[in-house]
Amino acid sequence: MKKLVLFTALLLSGTTFAQGFQDYSGGLKVTLDEKGDKYFRLITWHQVWARYNQNNDGSTRAGLEQEATTDFGLRRSRFLMFSQINKKFLIVTHFGINNQNAVSGGLPGANGKKPQLFMHDAWVEYTVLPKYLNVGGGLHYWNGLSRMTNASTLNLMSYDAPILNWATIEATDQFARKLGIYAKGKLGKLAYQIAVNDPFETGGAPQVDVSGYNPQNDGKVFEGYFQYEFWEAEGNLLPYRVGTYLGTKKVFNIGAGFINNNNAMWHIDGNGDTLKTAMNLFAADVFLDLPLKNGGALTAYAAAYFNDFGPNNVRNIGILNPADGSSINTGLRGNAFPTLGTGTSIYTQIGYMIPKKRDDLIFQPYAALIYNDFEGVQDSKGTKLAVSVFDLGLNMYIAGHHSKLTLNYRSRPDFTNPDDVSRKSEITLQAMVYL
Repeated sequence: MKKLVLFTALLLSGTTFAQGFQDYSGGLKVTLDEKGDKYFRLITWHQVWARYNQNNDGSTRAGLEQEATTDFGLRRSRFLMFSQINKKFLIVTHFGINNQNAVSGGLPGANGKKPQLFMHDAWVEYTVLPKYLNVGGGLHYWNGLSRMTNASTLNLMSYDAPILNWATIEATDQFARKLGIYAKGKLGKLAYQIAVNDPFETGGAPQVDVSGYNPQNDGKVFEGYFQYEFWEAEGNLLPYRVGTYLGTKKVFNIGAGFINNNNAMWHIDGNGDTLKTAMNLFAADVFLDLPLKNGGALTAYAAAYFNDFGPNNVRNIGILNPADGSSINTGLRGNAFPTLGTGTSIYTQIGYMIPKKRDDLIFQPYAALIYNDFEGVQDSKGTKLAVSVFDLGLNMYIAGHHSKLTLNYRSRPDFTNPDDVSRKSEITLQAMVYL
């Protein structure tokens, strides 16, 4: 009876307005013992988009060419629960949907209707040495490579992630998650996480001089990420890295990471032989969140990715793509552009929280840049072409990250004709609420 009363009181009390997910004070927490060592916490959120998109040349909807699209979509709709039966054991369950609009995201043959719920995270963890070493396994998000490869989508500063941060998304992973085991912890100011995973099976035949994912991949995925925390320490109960603390924390971190998977890729060489090659990815990044004396706050992030997927590998991706034939690999339809590939990627963003006069109305303008230099993006003469994407946006926080509106303008390249690359615009309004 006592537990029932406590549960009811928590339901009625609602949620606290946490500024960053890694502080773990958001959501609905239900304690199951007097000390609070045994508990479970529930979190749910929706991100809704209203968007105007200038489509890439030749894009169609229902077979008719469409120069621009105004549409609505569910970027993310999720439910997450984590719990501890005591301080040594943790269980995480996370499921939901992503990228549903009226064209795609639903069941096969049903256009955008009836999307399938699927597991994002399902792992268990055991504390070996408090703070220093935790080990776990399952379908997990303890990724290598970069801070943003472990990004929380609850508190991104820009309206969305650049996607290039999830280098193998929906190829050898399941929506940036993999099946395997991991270890994580802190050694002084050094936070570390390493994992050994099975790659998910891929499909497709090898191509001449163009590397693709090898469905006969029998190698393990080895990955890790290491960050040095110069100022305040960040939480590491869960892997989801905060995008901006909105002035509630003073953080300066430098990090580096890697992903290695032997036999992950294949291609046909000039002699007609099929070659299997390794995937080797490296990244380094820096993150700053600095409260200012005037009551504002500066948030900045920069990352450099050095990716080897094999010769001339390129993936074109368009998020919530409004055109026919939409999928995670969309060709160059709708809003797609060369997002991942062999070469170098740079991502940087900077934002300024305007000094707040009230807690229920905070403004934060930001800017972001994607710059990709891929060996497989060329014009008809074989000249390599750079890919640049610019974002300008404004966040309006109504209850911290728990309720916010984001208006974003994007300028992206249209590579439909690589000999005459034009630029197209997107304007997105995102509304997000999470418990």
